[in-house]
Amino acid sequence: MNALPNALEYLQNISRTSLFNEWTGLEVTRAANGEVELRLPWKEELGQYSGFLHAGLIGTLIDTVCGFTAAAATGKRLLASHYSVNCLSPAIGDVFLARGKVVKAGKRQIFTTAEVFAEKDGVRKLVATGETILMTAVE
Repeated sequence: MNALPNALEYLQNISRTSLFNEWTGLEVTRAANGEVELRLPWKEELGQYSGFLHAGLIGTLIDTVCGFTAAAATGKRLLASHYSVNCLSPAIGDVFLARGKVVKAGKRQIFTTAEVFAEKDGVRKLVATGETILMTAVE
């Protein structure tokens, strides 16, 4: 793996190009030691009918943090060929954190894993896990 020396700045710049990331308020807050962390502040528009963070947004956090983690680790353009989401409990919080890490990086496939936490009143709770398989983009 060819980890990028300025991974945080690189990922923040990529994230700024996404209108979706801007709309949700998604921020890249850490990229170091093979891990990336994203932060998503709660806003009502991100919730589902019971007031929890929508599962689609949980999937977004997993997909994005894993993709950014793999990009920072390899320096390559990637696309997801598979991702899975395991919702463990209702995602209720003032802010949501996603942490991703590379499990194995091969020549064509990169395997990653993620955890999503909800933080409310200073208490952090694991609410979801997931994994992705990413492939190097072919031009």
